[in-house]
Amino acid sequence: MSKTIQAIRGMNDCLPTQSPLWHKVEDAVKNVVSSYGYSEIRMPIVEVTNLFKRAIGEVTDVVEKEMYTFEDRNGDSLTLRPEGTAGCVRAGIENGLIYNQEQRLWYMGPMFRHERPQKGRYRQFHQVGVETFGLQGPDVDAELIMMTARLWRELGIDKHVRLELNSIGSVESRANYRAVLIEFLEQHIDVLDEDCKRRMYTNPLRVLDTKNRDIQAILVDAPQLADYLDDDSKEHFSGLCALLDAAGIKYQVNQRLVRGLDYYNKTVFEWITESLGAQGTVCAGGRYDGLVEQLGGKPSPAVGFAMGLERLVLMLETLELNDVRNAVDVYLVTAGEGTLINGMKLAEELRENVPGLRLMTHFGGGNFKKQFKRADKVGASIALVLGENEVSENTVVVKDLTGGEQQTLAQSELAAYLANAI
Repeated sequence: MSKTIQAIRGMNDCLPTQSPLWHKVEDAVKNVVSSYGYSEIRMPIVEVTNLFKRAIGEVTDVVEKEMYTFEDRNGDSLTLRPEGTAGCVRAGIENGLIYNQEQRLWYMGPMFRHERPQKGRYRQFHQVGVETFGLQGPDVDAELIMMTARLWRELGIDKHVRLELNSIGSVESRANYRAVLIEFLEQHIDVLDEDCKRRMYTNPLRVLDTKNRDIQAILVDAPQLADYLDDDSKEHFSGLCALLDAAGIKYQVNQRLVRGLDYYNKTVFEWITESLGAQGTVCAGGRYDGLVEQLGGKPSPAVGFAMGLERLVLMLETLELNDVRNAVDVYLVTAGEGTLINGMKLAEELRENVPGLRLMTHFGGGNFKKQFKRADKVGASIALVLGENEVSENTVVVKDLTGGEQQTLAQSELAAYLANAI
């Protein structure tokens, strides 16, 4: 017997028992983003490697250690997308969507990072991203945060997430802060771990985001980025906070919040939960006003966010909010000569005349007991029973599988009955 082939580590199947919960999350996302007037965009999952090097930064963990990069048959270096913003900007520039225009876009799909798989974080994972272009005020920043807050309410997890907020200023203000931060870190180099020592000169702001508690302790005395912000960034952040206050959205200013990708400026934010055990980020984003120009387009302000679907699904499971509609509403049971042919014809007529009806027809024969057992297994709430008498009389027995009551209806009445029943 040949050895069975298994899925790649960190790349998981979504089984039929799991997909209804995924649909619940995905449908909630689509409904919320559509209610704000955002339009869907779909990008390839493979891009030229240089796109991510230019956008994310060559000295980030994503580019240095986590990307799935390979050469194709032409010798071109290609990469499975590790995030969606760079590809969205590339698509916007290439298709003339950004220059001197306002765009509000969203996308959903798989991303890929070669890191250690753990619960809620995998090598193939799925993200929802929302990106806006051509809007530079704090109002759109606030709307994106309000949008995510509405999604949490829609999913019933709003009591289990909290918002952290910061401003990382302009490129110039960060450069000034970078110099004093490096000077501070050099004074404590004996406490820094190898990861922070490596980042100290290449991307020192990322040291602020360390999970090492010994280093967190010394960072209490580190210079504050807020003291080096330019006036425009301060005004922008103040305006954002005022809008969130007016909307009743609670937040905490976290001056160590910097995000892991190089393209951010001004606003950065994260929604965090403790409901999954260790503290985890369920959604993160911010402003990236220089990225469009950095990737070859005309300058355009931009802001967006991304959220991991695996982590949202896991939250719903953990909080036992995973009640979902069964995949089948009605199960058609047939018994007797010629009943299956008539049953399949009736089923097609019902699907045609009852929008949204989810009807499964029993195949493979068997007695009524076996067929009703199958109806229960698939979660149907109604069974339609068609025997030889019903076929000859153009009727059908309708059995309520939740209450046990049954009645006989004319087949011509069935569509109207089901339209009201499901």
